[in-house]
Amino acid sequence: MNAIALIGRILFSIIFISGGVNHFAKLEAMTGYAKYKKLPAAKFGVLLSGLMILLGGVYVLLGIYVDLGALLIAIFCILSAVIFHDFWKETDATAKMNSQTAFMKNLSIAGASLVIFALAYKGHGITVDNFGWVISKAHIALWK
Repeated sequence: MNAIALIGRILFSIIFISGGVNHFAKLEAMTGYAKYKKLPAAKFGVLLSGLMILLGGVYVLLGIYVDLGALLIAIFCILSAVIFHDFWKETDATAKMNSQTAFMKNLSIAGASLVIFALAYKGHGITVDNFGWVISKAHIALWK
């Protein structure tokens, strides 16, 4: 089971680690898109969201603070879905379909992140031995 959990953590984390790196590597382009979508403080938003998903991905990958990492990813995915994939505003059929697909993808990943968070927080099958340290464990005690 440890090998399966590790493979799952790796597969789940890849998109967020690479996305977080891209937020910093392509900061100006992403800031331009955030401005186009009328995000207030666009550059700060890109930097903050990049940090959220980079840390979230690394935490889940390494099994350190898995619940915090999953929560950061869930928050990012929900906000990203609503702010950047607002398909209900699109008038072009193709753009609407593409935006709706991205919206649903983000909601689905947010759901998976919340499942990881819940499992880690409650300790249902996720332990230091098979998934990594979580902030809800007594020896770290941030949830008490």
